[in-house]
Amino acid sequence: MKKLMLTAALVASCAAQADEGMWQPYQLPAMADELKAKGLEIDAKSISKLTEFPMNAVISLGGCTASFVSPKGLVVTNHHCAYGSIQYNSTPEKNLLEDGFLAKSLDQELPATPGSRIYVTEAVTNVTDQVKQGLESKVGNEFYQGIEAKEKSLVAQCEAEGGYRCQVYSFHGGLEYYLVKQLEIRDVRLVYNPAASVGKYGGDIDNWMWPRHTGDFSFYRGYVAKDGKPADFSKDNVPYEPKSFLKVSAKGVSDGDFVMVAGYPGRTNRYRTANEVENQFEWAYPEGKMLRERIIEIIKETAADGSDERIKYESLIAGLANYAKNFTSMIEFYGKSTMLEDRKALEAELTAWINKDSDRKAKYGKTLAELDSLIVTSQEHQARKTLMGYLGYTTMLPTARQLYRLANEKQLDDMAREPGYQERDMTRFKSGLERIDRRYAASVDKAIALELLSRYAALPKEDHIAALDKAFGIGSKFDAAKLSKTLDKMYAKTELGDKAVRLAWMDKSVSDFKASKDPFIQLAVALYDTDMAQEKQQKELTGKLMKVRPQYMDAIIAYNKAQGKPVYADANSSLRVTVGNVKGYSPQDGLHAVPFTRLEGIVAKDTGVEPFNAPQKQLELIKQKQYGDFYVKAIDSVPVNFLSTLDTTGGNSGSPTLNGRAELVGLLFDGVYESIIGDWGYDPETNRSIQVDSRYMLWVMKYLDNADNLLAEMEIVH
Repeated sequence: MKKLMLTAALVASCAAQADEGMWQPYQLPAMADELKAKGLEIDAKSISKLTEFPMNAVISLGGCTASFVSPKGLVVTNHHCAYGSIQYNSTPEKNLLEDGFLAKSLDQELPATPGSRIYVTEAVTNVTDQVKQGLESKVGNEFYQGIEAKEKSLVAQCEAEGGYRCQVYSFHGGLEYYLVKQLEIRDVRLVYNPAASVGKYGGDIDNWMWPRHTGDFSFYRGYVAKDGKPADFSKDNVPYEPKSFLKVSAKGVSDGDFVMVAGYPGRTNRYRTANEVENQFEWAYPEGKMLRERIIEIIKETAADGSDERIKYESLIAGLANYAKNFTSMIEFYGKSTMLEDRKALEAELTAWINKDSDRKAKYGKTLAELDSLIVTSQEHQARKTLMGYLGYTTMLPTARQLYRLANEKQLDDMAREPGYQERDMTRFKSGLERIDRRYAASVDKAIALELLSRYAALPKEDHIAALDKAFGIGSKFDAAKLSKTLDKMYAKTELGDKAVRLAWMDKSVSDFKASKDPFIQLAVALYDTDMAQEKQQKELTGKLMKVRPQYMDAIIAYNKAQGKPVYADANSSLRVTVGNVKGYSPQDGLHAVPFTRLEGIVAKDTGVEPFNAPQKQLELIKQKQYGDFYVKAIDSVPVNFLSTLDTTGGNSGSPTLNGRAELVGLLFDGVYESIIGDWGYDPETNRSIQVDSRYMLWVMKYLDNADNLLAEMEIVH
């Protein structure tokens, strides 16, 4: 792999390097000439206006991106983004994952997973001064709590008008804060998903790979009350009418064409220190990969393929496998790269630049050393913290802890409560408890808990938690059989597997919890004081980091500004825009990957065995060369997936890929294996995003699944 261009993470202003960068919409007008030269046909100013086309057609699902594609609230996103809802509505007798689903009329549409939301961003306001005012002298936990109180106040004001969800996002490690206001559509319904043999064709084997032949798309619809305002599910609700929607291109794109993506990328780490890089790649990723793969093995060993228990965990398996492969690539390409040396060199250059000027030295001279010291502290007990974090993949203990925390928080005034436990969070909290019915099996939960607790028991004594050891009888000599029997008794006795019981605990008092005989509630009560002490300690450290990291980012921005280089912020799940071109790449010496795959590639890969088991009807259509309106002469077929230079990451899944006229030409759903490490440093030679081509989506809808009602509803341009 070529040397990662880490210093180029701070983007040069020349057009040749503009494909790197996840830009905040307000930054785009300053890039107007460059964007026009690259192929943007609409006014760059329109992309910065969130209440105008095309930005108001791009929406968040809270983890994935999507877009409106009809005046009746029809939403297109990735198949894997709708996977949870497809799974939620599936049973062994009616397996929508396996067979696909199409609602031919509105009344046939199915409620999505409880808690599913469509978020339409309406305003982004810089609130840096309001957040930081009066906190200059605060440090540690006081600073953390001060920032949190300001954020909660701003959010409460923003949400005073019902139907909105607001959040304060920090940029550049806390250098800037923006308040994001989103319309929250609460009635979301599943409209259409192709069979998994189309939507997940290639499965985990093809994940992150090229060539790719995956029809990774599905459709939702948003509903509101008759007055047009967000409302909970009701048969009386009507389809939401968006202010604008995207036209879907049947013409698509060609090699070299301009493309752009608007979406909600989750997280990148382009500005992390060398210390953080080394720890993440040499400890955290290997540990995370191992644990994810082990949990997948446990689920498959415990729940038979095709059983109701397995169906409940299919979404979790997919998510774990996705990140296990992600981590594998991270580790592999880190080993081939000069990333660590480059970070160290960049820090040396930054330090030298700071030391050349007395004012800069006075302002930033101690920043990097202070930051590194705090980072070292944050890495203490990370083996225990990691295992405790992975216990979050079980259900009973996390549920009991959350419920008991809620009982404690409800004793406080609403504004004094921990975020996640305020009144504004209760609908989401309740939905989480409801979802458990289709995502939990006691046998699987117990098996995962046994594995993780056994690993915890093997940690050094200083990493142990007294209350946890006492609850499970973990002493100097570990007895796995004894632990297994203890867990058997706990799962047999708990009633938290019953939805009505879980929901009833939302209204119970602290004394009710302390009097409970439920073993998981008893454990949650026993762990509470330790949990709170550890949380306070973590907030103290985080508060210190929230003071120092902005100084570090301020130094980096000043350093690059001196060289004429604009800076984009690391991804943080807020709305971003990235631009690029349709383009192939060379993954290794002697190989060149062309930017399009074809229908015939599906037949060539097909074995008849999952995950390469395309529907027989599809194979016949391809053999008959039934290309219809979507034939492309340049490739003598219908394009399936295509590559672009777009700078994207997790959270961008489902993002509309647009041409210069802001017409939908594809849906972004993945990146190539070599670009996974792009979360840490962009390489223009190997960074490629993978899109499902709009022409393949339309072809599947028209010829394979006969989704004529949806095709008639969308505006398709030729």
